[in-house]
Amino acid sequence: MNTRIGSRLALFSLLVVVAGCGGAQRVTVIKLGHGLDPSHPVHAGMVYMAERLAERSGGTMRIDIYPSEQLGTERQLLELLQIGSLGMTKVSAAVMENFAPSYQVFGIPYVFLNSDHEEVVLRGPIGRRILQEGEQYRLRGLAYYDAGKRSFYTVDRPVRQPDDLTGLKIRTQESPTAMRMVSTLGGSATPIAWGELYTSLQQGVVDGAENNPPSFYLSRHYEVARYYTINEHTAVPDVLIMSTIVWDALTPQQQQWVQEAADESVSVQKRLWKEASDAALQAVQDDGVEVIYPDKTLFADQVRSMHESYRDQPEIYALLEEIRAANPAAEEGSE
Repeated sequence: MNTRIGSRLALFSLLVVVAGCGGAQRVTVIKLGHGLDPSHPVHAGMVYMAERLAERSGGTMRIDIYPSEQLGTERQLLELLQIGSLGMTKVSAAVMENFAPSYQVFGIPYVFLNSDHEEVVLRGPIGRRILQEGEQYRLRGLAYYDAGKRSFYTVDRPVRQPDDLTGLKIRTQESPTAMRMVSTLGGSATPIAWGELYTSLQQGVVDGAENNPPSFYLSRHYEVARYYTINEHTAVPDVLIMSTIVWDALTPQQQQWVQEAADESVSVQKRLWKEASDAALQAVQDDGVEVIYPDKTLFADQVRSMHESYRDQPEIYALLEEIRAANPAAEEGSE
């Protein structure tokens, strides 16, 4: 895209004038679209970010949030960011790997030893470097949000060990890494848009899916999928992304306010996530879903070959080794 045209488009979409008692005031408005339900804890984190930005800027900046795929799917939203017609979005790191290759490391199963290891990586230099990689694709990473750990849920057949996935069609995100993981475990990976998944489970297009407890509950997928296996194969974070076209149209002070508001929302979102995750697990069990706690080492052992296969991709393998070394107590295997 022509830089001059992109800048004009960004300015057009950012600046509005609001009449006030003391005359007209220029307010910078950033449009944020995402695919989650408004009751989701990640949405609540973004609402908090919007509140903090309004406070920090003295009311001269505002974030308008459009949830529930009102403006498109995650991939479509990222494409809107790339042309500057949308300011900000929240997507899974699994979708970002289609735009910035380093993000695929988060989708490698059992890459983190435990939650502390994950925290060290995401909040430290490794995590910041991955956020910055997207800038060459006009996608500026602002922060990571906690998206918990992903586990399998199925309609008719409980999954207690990897062999139970054999022959099952499992919905995945549009992530080559996620698809490869399901295939390695014996399932048939089937990418389907999030908004179409309930019907796909109901009609037998897929036999199951994988996601974290709040998403499993708030999507009401538990009404169809009555088995939830807490094998916690991946801890793929959500990523708050901003269009570099829109970012570059802001003043340095405005950029600082946006980044600080995003950073402040992270700890609030993490607390809300923990509360929502505990409540979601309890709610689906109360509704009769069988929640299964398998031996996770069985799943970790079966996908261990995926780690070594990245030797053919030296940059990703080096990043994987760096992540392993980020926790001195880390050992191969699951937590």
